[in-house]
Amino acid sequence: MNAPAAPTEDLIYSVEDGIARITFNRPQARNALTFAMYEQMAAICESINQDHQIKALIMTGAGDKAFASGTDISQFRAFKTAQDALDYEARIDRVLGTLEQCRVPVIAAIAGACTGGGAGIAACCDIRIGTEATRIGFPIARTLGNCLSMSNISRLVSLIGPARTKDLIFKARLVEAPEALALGLLNEVVPDVATLQRRAEETAKLVAGHAPITLEVTKEAVRRIRRTLSREEGEDLILRAYMSEDFREGMDAFLNKRSPNFKGK
Repeated sequence: MNAPAAPTEDLIYSVEDGIARITFNRPQARNALTFAMYEQMAAICESINQDHQIKALIMTGAGDKAFASGTDISQFRAFKTAQDALDYEARIDRVLGTLEQCRVPVIAAIAGACTGGGAGIAACCDIRIGTEATRIGFPIARTLGNCLSMSNISRLVSLIGPARTKDLIFKARLVEAPEALALGLLNEVVPDVATLQRRAEETAKLVAGHAPITLEVTKEAVRRIRRTLSREEGEDLILRAYMSEDFREGMDAFLNKRSPNFKGK
């Protein structure tokens, strides 16, 4: 039975023939995620874990400009205390952990920019397919001056290694599709968005036809093998970044469309 799309605007959820789909639907904001969208995504993953009619999940962004460009910067305006920073990173760890532990194979169909929190979401997915125009990265060192959550750092190091993780973040660059494929940030590259969506559907149907327990235990085994820093191990690092003057400067510069003047304070 096909499930109707959920009546939301910013995040669209639908199920057809056992294939679920989440679409980030804020193309005017390059599909930047609000806190509500993060929570919706987590709730959907939890519901999928209870619905064994669903065999695979596709995640994608509306339009051809971006998969997701990370957290909507306006969400940070209310940050005033150390607890605000810790609560934010706890939310990200919890939500992305729920996505990573989703029972079914998760396929990211990545068109355009996939940056910041969007790249963190992609790293949680099991298969990542991009187009020739896909670009992936964490440009926080030249934009906001904040840091990745401990779970995001752990996933990235597991995916591409410590040296490449530092190279990616230190240089604040967006990796083009051919390099992303070589690094393992992408599993496959197709020519355009139309082909991307078709290929994601084909891949979802392929894995949906395989033994679900084999896929489930393999996914969980790989997750267990990877060493993940706990939130407590990284609290001092989170506070060092989010309570800094540089983070306030980066946020103000971003919102006012100017270059930040970082001072290391």
